[in-house]
Amino acid sequence: MPAPGESLTIAHLSDIHCGGPDFVPSLMERAIAEINELQPDLVICSGDLTTFGFKQEYLIARGYLDRLDCERFVVIPGNHDSRNVGYIHFEEFFGERHSVLRAEGVTVVAVDSSEPDLDHGQIGRGRYSWIEEQFAGPADLRIFVMHHHLLPVPGTGRERNVVYDAGDVIECLQGCGVDLVLSGHKHVPYAWRLEDMFVVNTGTVSSTRLRGNTRPCYNVIEVVGKHVDVWRKYPFHGQERIIQFSLETRAFEKYTARIEGEVTIR
Repeated sequence: MPAPGESLTIAHLSDIHCGGPDFVPSLMERAIAEINELQPDLVICSGDLTTFGFKQEYLIARGYLDRLDCERFVVIPGNHDSRNVGYIHFEEFFGERHSVLRAEGVTVVAVDSSEPDLDHGQIGRGRYSWIEEQFAGPADLRIFVMHHHLLPVPGTGRERNVVYDAGDVIECLQGCGVDLVLSGHKHVPYAWRLEDMFVVNTGTVSSTRLRGNTRPCYNVIEVVGKHVDVWRKYPFHGQERIIQFSLETRAFEKYTARIEGEVTIR
């Protein structure tokens, strides 16, 4: 993986939902083709690989993700993956539900925020000290990955899907000097700056369970020196920048797609 002082490309996908009636194989095929052409340094998948947590769904998801041509891969389960004791199959096919990746100045800490057979999630106070320990060492870029939302997402209806302990998690991550928080869950992409931390979630990459005018998508994060661009990619249908920011000054510009073909800057 190139050092952040040079360049770094991360593909972030989420909410594949293999096995469900809304899963669209052609969308997943397109995303795989695009990501492999991009040749990212790291692929992050932030949960809901399956629909019901069944073993056969995990087999399908593993087959797709194995086709991504990237040596470094971070994956966590989502609430759908923890249904029907599905977390057992997750560990069988993908390993530990909490993980740490360190490579050339980058630290990625990924935590399972799901609860068995429940849609809501939490990190849990028992994990805060572990998270702090993982981020304690030197790093040029610190990334935290979870499935559920850390902040309420506009356009998702009644908000009940932030992690139950969101306030304590925010305090923990800010104390750790986390630069970027990545998540999925409600299939609506969005981005925020929260003090000196950037929170970016992606939509569903291969499901038609969509809200409003959202479309199937995944995110690409490009780091060049201290500059970060986050792009929303629509498989085979172009891209648009979500947000760009400086890791040094924390200055940022946020982009919001108002209507098809029109983008405004906040």
